[in-house]
Amino acid sequence: MNCTETGCTGTIQDGYCTVCGTAPAPGGELSPNVPDGPLLCAERGCGGKVSDGYCEICGTAPSAAATLVSGGQSSRSIAGSHSLSVGGSRRGSVRSVRTGTGSSGGTRGRLGAGMVTVPPVAPIDPSAAVMADPVVSEQQRFCGKCDRPVGRSRGDQPGRTEGFCGHCRTRFSFTPKLVRGDVVGGQYEVLGPLAHGGLGWIYLALDHKVNGRPVVLKGLLNTGDADAMRAAVAERRFLSQVDHPNIVRIYNFAEDIGADGEPAGYIVMEYVGGTSLKQLLRRRRDAEGVWLPAAQAIAYVLEMLPPLGYLHSRGLAYCDFKPDNVMQTEEQLKLIDLGAVIAMSDEHSAIYGTPGYQAPEIAETGPTVASEVYTVGRTLAVLLLKVPQENGQLGPLPSPETEPLLARYESLYRFLLRATHLDPQERFSGTEEMTDQLTGVLREVLSIDDGRARPGLSARFGPPRGVFGIGDALPDDPGKLIAALPVPMIDPNDSGAALLASTSAVTPVDLERELTAGLLSVVTGKDESVEIPLRLIRAALEFGDATDALRRIDELEQTLEGDWRLIWFRGQAMLLRRNWFAAAAEFDALYTALPGDPAPKLALAVTSELLARNGDEPDPEPALRSATRYYELVWRTDHSYTSAAFGLARLRRSARDRDGAVTVLDQVDPASAVHTEAGVAAVDTLLSVERPGELTEHLLRDAGGRIERLTLDSRRRAAQARLRVLEAALHWLHLGRVPTDHSPLLGVTLDLQGVRTGLERCYRDLAHETDDMWERIALVEQANTIRPRTTL
Repeated sequence: MNCTETGCTGTIQDGYCTVCGTAPAPGGELSPNVPDGPLLCAERGCGGKVSDGYCEICGTAPSAAATLVSGGQSSRSIAGSHSLSVGGSRRGSVRSVRTGTGSSGGTRGRLGAGMVTVPPVAPIDPSAAVMADPVVSEQQRFCGKCDRPVGRSRGDQPGRTEGFCGHCRTRFSFTPKLVRGDVVGGQYEVLGPLAHGGLGWIYLALDHKVNGRPVVLKGLLNTGDADAMRAAVAERRFLSQVDHPNIVRIYNFAEDIGADGEPAGYIVMEYVGGTSLKQLLRRRRDAEGVWLPAAQAIAYVLEMLPPLGYLHSRGLAYCDFKPDNVMQTEEQLKLIDLGAVIAMSDEHSAIYGTPGYQAPEIAETGPTVASEVYTVGRTLAVLLLKVPQENGQLGPLPSPETEPLLARYESLYRFLLRATHLDPQERFSGTEEMTDQLTGVLREVLSIDDGRARPGLSARFGPPRGVFGIGDALPDDPGKLIAALPVPMIDPNDSGAALLASTSAVTPVDLERELTAGLLSVVTGKDESVEIPLRLIRAALEFGDATDALRRIDELEQTLEGDWRLIWFRGQAMLLRRNWFAAAAEFDALYTALPGDPAPKLALAVTSELLARNGDEPDPEPALRSATRYYELVWRTDHSYTSAAFGLARLRRSARDRDGAVTVLDQVDPASAVHTEAGVAAVDTLLSVERPGELTEHLLRDAGGRIERLTLDSRRRAAQARLRVLEAALHWLHLGRVPTDHSPLLGVTLDLQGVRTGLERCYRDLAHETDDMWERIALVEQANTIRPRTTL
């Protein structure tokens, strides 16, 4: 079959053109040698599999040809990258034992995550990207073998671009091998160098066999560097296997005879015009003296997590993720350099990366998913803030005490801490988990910036099961808190999931008896259920038996050491034991592990409040501030967590911020089941003045109007709500105040006779709705006492 690309004369072999390297258009008759395997959708950000000619996710047909993206200066420089020779055996991918298990319905990251408007980068004429002066700066000249500086100036003598290393005598060359007008492989006309780096020169060329489209030729910088040669061969091999919309594509591999008569090979790649994230960051710093906005930087990283995960799913590690190697064109981002890609199972090849971004353990473990997670965390930090330098390299993260941005976005700080943890097992388990948590962090960041809630479904927790703390106090029984908190979602792939869905038992004894009866049918070989013992722990907690719950947690710890669900349940067990400090420590650890989930923050907020009010702390103010901060963070982001609204209002009221408390209560959705309770609490907060002068006619009428607008579901509740306002009005009149507005207040005139008449009616309504005889008699007596005096 002939190639369907315009102007190309190649033929299709093994599913790809022998000249331009593209796949044939849909519907063409393929060679019988086309390899088996799924075809991935080419739609940006999709990643679905093509079945029967259409994508299983977005429904589109695969593109007939690659989309050409051309434009501004290409920055493919990986200068500063160094190789680490790794010998001996290496461990494979390392998973975080803290959150690597359990339900995780990953959410796909996109540019902007669907919530952020990221400024597009306009493409420009590709010819403008050619370097005017293709020179490698002396600071970037290193020997390819021993990594020592070469080609440096000495006094008045300029540095050399060609020569031999003074230490190991390895030949070096930092001059381009191609100049404008050269034709490589009889097909690619060179326009000039685009960039240079540790692994090779990159040239812009025109493909005369495919309608003169711009392409990139990537060749070796130091042909004497054996590791670089192997990396180039690996890059060619890996790129030919990779097909992802956010990863640069390979078209072909061309060979040419250099000026020295030696053959030289070049990878022919897609030209990605635009600007690297490093350049975008530099421009912003030069123009405004600041780093990228937090939401924009997060959106960039979210866009690049799927292509990294795509590589990981194929056993490949990118190794050199950093702002230099991510290019934005218009609204699309791409990884532009796969020169450092290596198979995670490769135990002998050199590992390329950049100090400051590379994980500290990589020389021992080799590239793993955990080491990749580290580079993502470091890259996000560099885009966000000034990372201190140590010995000319990026140092550790700054603290919230020295970096205001980290103090403003605590969840973002905790995300960075976990992603760059020195212990690989404490990092995120992979890009999917990072996407879930970073998306949750993004929602918080945006809500902090503009005050608008951005709720989202959790991949690990269900919704809140109830509301606690309605009114002005927390319940005395911690079990009521546990009954209202969210619960971990059940993994549908667990062997015991179906059995749990069918059980109706409630108590731990009944539940264990029922599950034991059906356990043999769901446990086979190594596929032993984890969800069943977790459910038994939850039942013990809900039954109020902290001792039994802790016993079961300790037993399961041997199988699920450090699992996030055990931390969640242990914190609840500490709540039942009223050990507020230990409970807060468990929930705080879980907050760091899952910084994008609201459930740990809500639990930490209420535990901090209990610690401040009931604990042995000599100074409760720090705990109260923490509780207020976490209640506010949860409520500001997601208004379905109404317990956070009542908690925040309660703490603001206790801090004498009545207006702030009422503002929060007014934000409770009218469709919420506790909207009326929030309205009543707002009225009570308005009227809880400390000084007589604060009680004004305007305040009384505001409170009365709020009660009239509420839908009260019983005569008793209506009487109680009216009673609170009219009692305050009577107190106001006894202070000698005279109303300026003669309109009614809750249906009565705002004078002593009218208010007393209204109060009498409230007491009689309450008496009518009371079943207890003695309480009814007391209410009738109050009604008779408060009624206005009349004369016959």
